[in-house]
Amino acid sequence: MCSKYGLEFQRSDLSLKVGVSLSVKDNQQPIHTLRQPKNDKTTGWYMWTGDYSEDEHFFKPLYTVHLDEWCPLIIPYLGLPAGTRVLIADDGKYVDIWTDTTLLES
Repeated sequence: MCSKYGLEFQRSDLSLKVGVSLSVKDNQQPIHTLRQPKNDKTTGWYMWTGDYSEDEHFFKPLYTVHLDEWCPLIIPYLGLPAGTRVLIADDGKYVDIWTDTTLLES
């Protein structure tokens, strides 16, 4: 995906966590994702379906290795770098990827 979109590859360690809303497991769409800079505990990926919420409990921690059960559609995009947003709809038939530098701000 990175070469297809001209973006630098940034590995997502499967032993680190992502943030997901519970609605992601229900296979709702579209799937909204964004990647902030990774740290020693998370890959920086956050994903949700439906309406976004600022509630501190909106995102649940999930080890990246479990995304194959929760949201297999996102797996091909996990190497995209911090500062990337992805929107997936129609069971992956529609995908929009763009750079959002505001995600890189502390």
